[in-house]
Amino acid sequence: MSKTRTLRESLQSAPITRLMGAHSPLSAKLGEEAGFEAIWASGLEISASRGVPDANILSMSECLDAAATLAAEVDIPVLADCDSGFGGVGNVVHMVRSYESRGVAGVCIEDKQFPKMNSFVGAGQELAPIGDFAAKITAAVEAKRDPDFVVVARIEALIAGFGMDEALRRAEVYERAGADALLIHSKKSTSDEVYGFRERYEGVLPVVVVPTMYPQVTTRELEEHGISAVIYANQALRSSISAMRQVLTQIAVSGSTFGVEDGISPVKEVFALQQLDKLLKLQKRHEELSAHYSDS
Repeated sequence: MSKTRTLRESLQSAPITRLMGAHSPLSAKLGEEAGFEAIWASGLEISASRGVPDANILSMSECLDAAATLAAEVDIPVLADCDSGFGGVGNVVHMVRSYESRGVAGVCIEDKQFPKMNSFVGAGQELAPIGDFAAKITAAVEAKRDPDFVVVARIEALIAGFGMDEALRRAEVYERAGADALLIHSKKSTSDEVYGFRERYEGVLPVVVVPTMYPQVTTRELEEHGISAVIYANQALRSSISAMRQVLTQIAVSGSTFGVEDGISPVKEVFALQQLDKLLKLQKRHEELSAHYSDS
């Protein structure tokens, strides 16, 4: 089954689909190894890994290259965080065709103005007019060549302070525009707001959430409330920052790596993630073939 079909069917059926945020092939491999059903090519993680704010500083090509390298290295689908579509309708069409051709299984675009600001920053949360964004969704759906390629509409009305009625109004319009799923985003410290949206939403599309600000919620609870997918959008990056800072500080203070070796991954584990064994087998095969042809 194609990765696009796998993602589409996973969103449309139980149990809940779990996506882990990633910014590099290594982090994507670790997410796959941990058992997640899909990878989220996180805009926050990708921009942070390059040392810039999550505010459309990186170009579409830079974000595309990052997402495509993830998709090339894992067997599970990759859903790409594409901010507000990198511009107007023409940009969205180009974006969909580019991501689809590079092996990404779907894209998620949010209904904020370009350039966007990260949703958890207080300022700069300006919503796009509902008609303009719905036209982007339709353009995205019409642009894809693979009918299973997934287009997720991300609703930022709750983040921007426009309230539940506006979020539901936008959900209805985006569904009519052709979206394959809805991501409802909230910065509340509990899941009550997203549960309220799911309860009042009368459409048929899968609903996706990102529980960054309400981490106490479990996948079982989300599924019981009708949520189809959950994205852990930035925990991998945040954990790596904490771990690297601790280890590097300890080395700098002690003047030796001896004290950290028991707490970090051995070099052989790095080799395993790099699939070094496959390279060595390939090289051995090359040597055997070389000898064979040289003797013939």
